[in-house]
Amino acid sequence: MTDSSGMGRCDCGATPGPLGECADYYHAILAEEQADPEMFRWHTVVVCAYLLQHPARGHEKHLDGQFRLLQLCLDKGLEALLRVAANQVARNRRGSRSGYDMAPLEAYAPLPRGVSPGPFRASFCRLPFRDGSLVFDGYPAYGSRIVGIAAATVESWSVLTI
Repeated sequence: MTDSSGMGRCDCGATPGPLGECADYYHAILAEEQADPEMFRWHTVVVCAYLLQHPARGHEKHLDGQFRLLQLCLDKGLEALLRVAANQVARNRRGSRSGYDMAPLEAYAPLPRGVSPGPFRASFCRLPFRDGSLVFDGYPAYGSRIVGIAAATVESWSVLTI
């Protein structure tokens, strides 16, 4: 897709950055976090935000849970999100057939119906990348940028009516 300036746009509406479209940044994050346990702590937030900003690349049945996970992270922080995720992994290991445990997410708004509300005020295309890394200036700065993308994602989806 191109805009009036002739520049291409990502399917979320963002102008590509130095690495390319959001998918290029997403894959760079996934590759880098594989070798970096501290960076990997943000994996769930990255995946949820990316798929909500690019819902055609995800599975519709999971988007509501991903939207609620982002709200949980924004409300209670990364540690709370990691506890919920760890609990789900433990349930899966025990062979739970009841599906995803939505109880910790019931307090959060469901995903509104509609098409992706992009462009978003913060996107993956805008992440800085220096010295071959997305965490070139430390984990707190990287985490802050990921929280900013999560917040922009929730804000944009929240303006749609349920």
